[in-house]
Amino acid sequence: MPRMDTKTTTEKTDEGTDASGTAEETAAVALDKKDTEPATAPIEADANADGDEAGDADRDDEDEEPAGEAAPAPAGIGGAAAAVVSAALGAVALTGTWTGKVVSERETLLGQIKTSGTGTPAQQISEIYGDAWHSTALVNGVFALIALLVAVLVLVLPGRPAWVRAVAVAGAVLGGLGLLLSVGTYFDLFLSLPTAGS
Repeated sequence: MPRMDTKTTTEKTDEGTDASGTAEETAAVALDKKDTEPATAPIEADANADGDEAGDADRDDEDEEPAGEAAPAPAGIGGAAAAVVSAALGAVALTGTWTGKVVSERETLLGQIKTSGTGTPAQQISEIYGDAWHSTALVNGVFALIALLVAVLVLVLPGRPAWVRAVAVAGAVLGGLGLLLSVGTYFDLFLSLPTAGS
């Protein structure tokens, strides 16, 4: 009887040892899983975050492209250039041009040829000086008119920046003033031709 009790006790002890060993192994596996899960979770979260950031960057790029296409560069450059040209032409119309000087000298030479030896003093004044002044006024008036038309065209078209419109207004003012002076000079409104007796 005592021997059987010993075997039974030994078998129970072995079973208990196996059960405890299995429990320890299960606990160890559970701990291993717990240790590995937190390590992989942040990696997955970082990967998701990187993917979200890349997606946001792509969306931002897509959003920026239409905004760049909405403002065409050639139209803005053309309007600015036209405004500057109108202001320059208006200033040239007031100060005179090389073309006007050449035309004036040509009219002076033609007047001298026409009146050489046979013209009266009044004819000489009219042919030599009057035609030269009128030619200069005509050339300056053409430049002033072009400046005025270009400036008005820039102001009529919509979507121009404020500084472009300001330069266009300056060109229109200079062109209008130059046109007024040219018309007055051409028709002798400001200064009349001198006469032979004076």
